[in-house]
Amino acid sequence: MREELGAVGVVGVGGAVGATLRYGAGLAVTGVGGTLLVNVVGSFLLGVLVTRSLPDRVRLFAATGLCSSFTTYSTFAVETLSLGPRAGAAYVAATYALGVAAAALGTAVGRRTRGAEA
Repeated sequence: MREELGAVGVVGVGGAVGATLRYGAGLAVTGVGGTLLVNVVGSFLLGVLVTRSLPDRVRLFAATGLCSSFTTYSTFAVETLSLGPRAGAAYVAATYALGVAAAALGTAVGRRTRGAEA
């Protein structure tokens, strides 16, 4: 039980960091551009992280906490609805295409740099 509580704390701290970074990114780049930016960057970072053999606490902090709170599906959904049918469809397509491409690139970078560390 104590270990699970520690894990929850690690996720919470990662979440606080990710949410703070998300807020800062939203101040720097407003509107759908900011949401697209954090979702693509978060996808890239998560792609790198999944290639690593990380201690559980580091993975919980970085992937489950930080990346999950840095990216934002709910804002993406609300912004999509606010754009209208054509712009909304383009935004959905761009978000998914760029997000998957960023995750693939992150995975490739993670594998390449992981091999360099060995």
